Amino acid sequence: MPRLKDNMPVIVMGGFLLIYGLIVNTGVLLPTMKYLQTHKSMDLQVMLSFIVGGLALAGAFVNSAREPGRSIIDRFFLEPLGGVVMILIMAMAIRWYLEPLVKIMSTALVPVLGFKIYKVLNLNYVVLGILAGVVLTNSYGIPRFAESGVRCARFVLKMGVIMLGARYSFAELAKLGVYSVWLIGFFVLGTVFLVLWLGKLFNQPKSMTGVLSAGMGVCGVSATVAVAPVVKARSTEMAYTIGTILSFGIICMFLFPTIGKLAGMNPVQFGAWAGTGILNSAQVAAAALAFNAVDIKTLKVAEIFNITRVLFLPIIVLVLATWFGKESGQKLSFKTVVIDKFPIFILGFLILFGMSSTGLFSPPSHYKGKYIDVSYNDRTQVTSEEWETLNSAMAAGAFSALAPEQLSAVQDLIEQRQIAGNYNDRNDKTEFDRVGRERLTQLQGVLAAAKANQVTLAKDVKGAIKHAVKQVHKKSKTVVTLTDFMIWFFAFGLIGLGMQITKKSVTQAGGWPIVMGVISGVTKAVLSFFVVLWLVKDVVLN
Repeated sequence: MPRLKDNMPVIVMGGFLLIYGLIVNTGVLLPTMKYLQTHKSMDLQVMLSFIVGGLALAGAFVNSAREPGRSIIDRFFLEPLGGVVMILIMAMAIRWYLEPLVKIMSTALVPVLGFKIYKVLNLNYVVLGILAGVVLTNSYGIPRFAESGVRCARFVLKMGVIMLGARYSFAELAKLGVYSVWLIGFFVLGTVFLVLWLGKLFNQPKSMTGVLSAGMGVCGVSATVAVAPVVKARSTEMAYTIGTILSFGIICMFLFPTIGKLAGMNPVQFGAWAGTGILNSAQVAAAALAFNAVDIKTLKVAEIFNITRVLFLPIIVLVLATWFGKESGQKLSFKTVVIDKFPIFILGFLILFGMSSTGLFSPPSHYKGKYIDVSYNDRTQVTSEEWETLNSAMAAGAFSALAPEQLSAVQDLIEQRQIAGNYNDRNDKTEFDRVGRERLTQLQGVLAAAKANQVTLAKDVKGAIKHAVKQVHKKSKTVVTLTDFMIWFFAFGLIGLGMQITKKSVTQAGGWPIVMGVISGVTKAVLSFFVVLWLVKDVVLN
C-alpha cells in the first residue's frame, strides 16, 4: 500500500483519539477533569474521541487502498479528513484543557491584579483558537495533509453563525425600554455608518470596512464572526477587528468608572453609558462592578443596554449585506439581495432568530436561552437545611444591616421558601411576576453587598440565598444544545481562520484598521457620555 505512508499522520491522530477515549472512559483522568472543571463533559469527550478517531482510521485506510478521485465522498470527506481531524484535536485541547487552565491561572492572579485577566482580555476558546492557529501557521506551518481540511473553516464557521440566531429574541428587545432601544439603535447604526465612511475616506478594502463596522458598532467578536462571510472579509481583517475591539475595551474598562465618578453619574446613567460605549460583554460587566460593586442596579442597567445592542445584530447584517452588494456595483432589488446574492447561512441565522422570537425554543423573552421563572413551584424551593439556616440567621439578627427592601425580600424567602410573588396574587400573572422579579433583584443586591463586605453573612447563609437565586434562573435545553453545537463550530472555524493569518499578510494590512477603530470608538464613547447625561435619569428603567 504505497499510499499508506501519506495517510500515516491521519492514522496516528485517529489512534491517539481512540486511546484517549479509552483512558477517559476508565476514569483515570477524573481528578484532573474535576480540577479543570471539565468532568461534566466526560461522556462527550469519550463519544467525540471514539467517533472522530474511528472516522479518521476508516478514512485513512480507504484513502490508502484506492486512488484519489473527484467524487462527492472524495471532495467532502476523504480529502479534507486530515485537516478536519487535526483541527478537531486542537479544538478539544483548547476547550477541555487550555481554556480551563487559563481561567484557573487568571483566578489565582486576582489577589495581585484585582481582576480576572481572562475576562478582561476575553481569553476564551474564540481568541485562544485564533491564537493557536496563528502560532501553528507562523512556526511549523500547515502540514500538507491538512491543507484541504483547513479550507473548510469558513463553511464550518457559517454553520456556527446559523446556531447563533437561536440565542436571541425580539421579545427581549421590545421589553427593554424606549431609552435603551433608541439610544442603542442610534449609536449602533451611527457607528456602523461612521466606520463605512472612514473606510471610504482612508481608501480601505470594503471587506475590511464592513467587518470593522459591525464589530465596533454592534457587539464585538460575535458581530465580527457573523458579518465576515457577508462582506467576504479575510482572516487578517477579522484578526485586526477582534484585536482592536479587545484593546479598546480594556482601556475603556479602566477609564469609564473613573470618568463616571468624576462626572457624578448615578448608577443608571453609568450603566447606560458602559452598556453603550464598551463592546465586550465581560468588559461591560467589569466596568459596571468597578463603578458600583454594592448596588446591583448599575450592573443590571449595563447588561440591559448591552443586550439591546446585541439584538440589533440581524438588522446590521441586513444593512451590511445591502451595502456590500451596492458597493460591489450590483443593481439591487429584493430578489438580488434576499434571494440571489444574500448569503444562505444568514437566512438560516434569521430563520432561527425568528423561531426563537416566537418562543419555539424557550419563552420568547429569553436571552441566550436564559429566562427568569418566579412561578410558585415546589421544585424551586430551597432545601430544608437551607431554610433552617436562613431562619436561624434571621432570628440571630444576621440581616439587621440590610436595607428595608432587602430585609423584606429575605423575610419573604423564608416565608415562602423560594423567590416568587405573593402566593395570594398568583392568579394575577403580571403582578405576581413583577413582585417576584423585584424580590429577586433585592436578593441579588444582598449578595452584592456581602461580596463588597458591606454586610457580613456566614458562608452557609450566602449559599442558601445563592441557591434560591439560581433556582429562578432557567435555561432552555434546546438553546443549550444549539449553543454547544455553535461553540464547536466556532472553535473549529476560528482555528482554521487563524491558520490563514501569516506574518506577511499582517504586515501588508497596515495600521488603518486600528486608526478607524480608535476614531469610531472614541466618538461613540464621548457622544454617548453626553447623551446619557442629558437623557437618562435615575428612573429610566423599571
